Amino acid sequence: MKNKITYILLLVIVMVAAFLRLWQLGNVPPSPDWDEAALGYDAYSIATTGRDEFGKFLPPVLRSFDDYKPALYAYLAIPTVMTLGLNTAAVRLPSAIAGTLSVIVLFFIIQELFSKKGDDQKDRERVNLIGLAASLLLAISPWSIQFSRVAFESNVGVFFNMLVVLFFLKGLKKNWLLYLSVLFAGLNIYVYQSEKVYTPLLFLLLVVIYFKDLISLPKIKLIGPIILGLIVVAPMVFNILTDSGSLLRVRGTSIFTYQTEILGDSAQKFERDENNHDLIGKALDNRRVVYAKTIVDGYLSHFNPNWLFVTGDISRHHAPNMGLLYLFELPIILIGIYTLLFSKLDKRTKIFIFLWYLIAAIPASITTGVPHAVRTLNFIPLYQIFGALGLVTAFMWLINIPESIFGIRIGRVLILIYVLFAMFNIAYYLNQYFVQLNYYDSADWQYGYKQAVDEVNTVGNRYDKIVVSDKQPLDKSYMFFLFYTKYPPIEYQKSGGAGSGSFDSHHSFGRFQFRPINWDTDSKMQNTLFIGTPDEIPNGAAVIKTIYDLNGDPAIKIAGT
Repeated sequence: MKNKITYILLLVIVMVAAFLRLWQLGNVPPSPDWDEAALGYDAYSIATTGRDEFGKFLPPVLRSFDDYKPALYAYLAIPTVMTLGLNTAAVRLPSAIAGTLSVIVLFFIIQELFSKKGDDQKDRERVNLIGLAASLLLAISPWSIQFSRVAFESNVGVFFNMLVVLFFLKGLKKNWLLYLSVLFAGLNIYVYQSEKVYTPLLFLLLVVIYFKDLISLPKIKLIGPIILGLIVVAPMVFNILTDSGSLLRVRGTSIFTYQTEILGDSAQKFERDENNHDLIGKALDNRRVVYAKTIVDGYLSHFNPNWLFVTGDISRHHAPNMGLLYLFELPIILIGIYTLLFSKLDKRTKIFIFLWYLIAAIPASITTGVPHAVRTLNFIPLYQIFGALGLVTAFMWLINIPESIFGIRIGRVLILIYVLFAMFNIAYYLNQYFVQLNYYDSADWQYGYKQAVDEVNTVGNRYDKIVVSDKQPLDKSYMFFLFYTKYPPIEYQKSGGAGSGSFDSHHSFGRFQFRPINWDTDSKMQNTLFIGTPDEIPNGAAVIKTIYDLNGDPAIKIAGT
């Protein structure tokens, strides 16, 4: 395959990837979740005041909902928010761009990993085919599309990690590119919590496997990237050391925080073993062993085919009735793994790809709620690499099967059957995502806030106060009203709306108060607009508007007194 044709096909694949990530970006999913609203408002706040929601100047970490999320995504969203306005599409656009560009980066990673000196034309064509196949699988990947169309910081983290790999491999030949590899590795710890563990592991893996190539470089070529890396990570290290809250999210999701749940049964068993002088039992029920088992179980859960190909985890992480990967990918992934194991590829390439794959689940293995599609998003692009290698290998083998029945080539029939199944699988997914997702999952995407704000804009001037519930499922409601009203950040900071307490303390700004609604007492308030759950505002109230989820269930009631 000539290079010109290869790059034309790559361009077409990138256009497909861009379309699937950009079309109806602000409408599917139907509304931003609270993290997207918070990232967007913090981007807006930093751009206009230099400070985040809580008034902190150019923070490397956003306090947000006391989850202390790394702040880089908010900074990346500043250009889109200030250009397109504070809206859902603008907040999601950096993730969509990262997901689209990842398709290009993967193609060139394949070139670096699978090409070698002395390749003939046939070898180069096979590498190009694998690269195009991997890029296509990533372009249409349910896992990638799901997280590219939402402001998930982890999706940018995947993109940065791919750049780390690409520029490291290229940097072994053109040494100045090592600066870019180190830069993106350092920046990635400002993107998402899991990257603080995963990216150092990935970079260490590259250094160890390609150590001979690195050590052969002039020392001056290595000192510069090392200094750059230290400079880039210094603010985050300083923040971790000086801000006791910066690791609250890590502690909140760590299995070591949930000692009662994890160690409850084993503690009783250990006490019984001790009373019975059962040394083996004491060893097995020891808390260290229990933690080790929990970590191993959490790690292995991410390789569960049912989770990967059928169920996924929570609804916001996959399309309805779909897994994270296509069913048609399962056989080619298995073929790809087998091919990689027994191929004549460079030994270091094999080791690197397999270890790259195996470390992807490590950050999530010590957290609760596993398996977890966000914390293991770094499985992308490994499944696409395995799938592409398996696809090309299987196609080459099937197309060359000489046997035929009644003049029909068996191999070509099998290819046709597989292609038809893949097309059906892709069509089913696209329908589930772009058509069915909004209907089935609108409640999980906190649908209804925009409609509530629109109603406030229409009737709100008639009322002296506006009380908005912050009771589940309307918790964190204050952020949606900041987001949709584009409330001036400088005014919010001056009013003390953010407060000094935890994020879930009751908020207020302007005429808005955010707290649970007790209709028996609150209905006595005069000239007040109430926005609450259907349970909080009874049918007998003077309901102005009921907002329904897209499946027809009532979501929000608006009533006045």
